Amino acid sequence: MVKTKRRYACQSCGSVSHRWQGQCPDCGEWNTLVEDAPATVFSLKHDLSSGGRAVAFEPLDAPGEVLERRPTGLAEFDRALGGGFVPGSAILMGGDPGIGKSTLLLQAAAQVARSGEDTVYVSGEEAAGQVRMRAARLGLADAPIKLASATSVRDILTTLGTMPPPALLVIDSIQTMHSDTIEGAPGTVSQVRGCAFELIRYAKESGAVLVLVGHVTKDGTIAGPRVLEHMVDVVMSFEGERSHQYRILRALKNRFGAVDEIGVFAMAGQGLEEVPNPSMLFLSGRDEPIAGSSVFPALEGTRPVLVEVQALIVRLQSGATPRRAVVGWDSGRLAMLLAVLEARCGLNFSSAEVYLNVAGGYRLSDPAADLAVAAALVSALADKPLPPKSVWFGEVSLAGEVRAVAHGALRLREAIKLGFERGYGPPEVNDGLRGVDYQSIAQLPKLVDRIMASA
Repeated sequence: MVKTKRRYACQSCGSVSHRWQGQCPDCGEWNTLVEDAPATVFSLKHDLSSGGRAVAFEPLDAPGEVLERRPTGLAEFDRALGGGFVPGSAILMGGDPGIGKSTLLLQAAAQVARSGEDTVYVSGEEAAGQVRMRAARLGLADAPIKLASATSVRDILTTLGTMPPPALLVIDSIQTMHSDTIEGAPGTVSQVRGCAFELIRYAKESGAVLVLVGHVTKDGTIAGPRVLEHMVDVVMSFEGERSHQYRILRALKNRFGAVDEIGVFAMAGQGLEEVPNPSMLFLSGRDEPIAGSSVFPALEGTRPVLVEVQALIVRLQSGATPRRAVVGWDSGRLAMLLAVLEARCGLNFSSAEVYLNVAGGYRLSDPAADLAVAAALVSALADKPLPPKSVWFGEVSLAGEVRAVAHGALRLREAIKLGFERGYGPPEVNDGLRGVDYQSIAQLPKLVDRIMASA
């Protein structure tokens, strides 16, 4: 009997190695090599240029059925998807354990089922009784969802073949699925890839919307082979801190809509509630301004969200090394901004501890947050509050220049809608909007002079 050789596949790039290593030799990622079942290698005499069936080609303007999006019944979910489910699409949703993925999909499945569409929910992690218990707690026990607890892909596809294709098929989760045609335990690279391929093929042939729930690694990326993200049409991430009530549904990949769109939910006793105005979640709502606090109009896709940036400066009396603590922003960008403030504005942060926090557990990746962070740092250093009801945005260069950012007018409109009266940013922004006093800042030293001179 021929001894089967072991092989290890990288979950990031898909390269194959015949021995385990801590680092992938191709992409350089660490701890991504996972044992995989060897693939069947056909002999070279098998020529694939003959023996198959001819493929029919069609022109781009060929008449066909127009695909209409199916709304989920949750406006925030539809926003993140780009307008709703597309028939025949495959959606991969990832998120930390306990963040609320199953709760959100159960609520969406209940809304689709109540609208008269057939909905199938297959749970591989929980028993049917456990899912019913959660549905009763959420007030969804009367929803006509076809519920099953199974892990065999053959059993699932056989059952689906005996009934009309459902409008929505939820698999929770893909890491628990198992195919008897592939060697390996559930959750391995080959099993996840093979099971996902069979389920996606069923969705494409039947027109059903397939939603796969995926686990995430300790780094926050979706577990399993990276090719899984290329196989699906939409990749969504359900984010948030368990200590905070809000949750953000973010589209990382969308073949049918814009990426970086978000839907905001709040965890409540009756499940996830939609938040139509997420800016109110990330603002403190106080009447009197305090030093070290600024408001930044962030942009998530096409939605502006106002968030509060808080800074604290603590002077050290001894010669201890000062700390730099950042929550919700890039620590490397903070170090760069502190260097610009010291080199271009003459401020001294070397003998002080700097703490920066984005309120509400929100995480900023927009480069336009530079000016808001700089304003909060200077305000905390001078112990002077910023002008009340003001927003700050703009990208800061290493030369101390405030550069233009995208959609400045859209950011100001959101600020006006929430009652803000002043705006500070780059000169290129159209300042013809009514209801806001916009003042341009071309150089970072002018920002410092304005804050230092304020009462």
